[in-house]
Amino acid sequence: MPYSPTSSSPSRPWTLAIVNQDPLDKAYLRYHVGEAAAATQKFIQAYVDENARVTGAYRFYAAVVDVRGESHASFTYCEDQGKAYDMYLNPKKIDKTAVTKNSYVLYSTKLSKNADGVWVVEQMSSERGSESCQP
Repeated sequence: MPYSPTSSSPSRPWTLAIVNQDPLDKAYLRYHVGEAAAATQKFIQAYVDENARVTGAYRFYAAVVDVRGESHASFTYCEDQGKAYDMYLNPKKIDKTAVTKNSYVLYSTKLSKNADGVWVVEQMSSERGSESCQP
């Protein structure tokens, strides 16, 4: 199962939803709307269907925030997935993969501030193996 979602959240509440095996987890739904929420639910459901979760360590770096006015922003960042793995729950097995160029992912998000003043993810894309994220 590939780990990099094409829609998710920079705050990573969807990781908790995967660990909890709950594609309707309230944490990610608080920070995802529209297209981002629908795509994230599908991504989480794929882990639930495989009876899998994530384990290991993630490193985030090269974060850039661009605020546009009072209610819109973009957020880009890199993720090092070199020590992050899928763990299948029954039977319990960790799928340890070698670190490659594709272990480094660039995420780009569009955010807006909702009526409660909370920044939410509207759209997100990822580029696995991005040159700008390579060590």
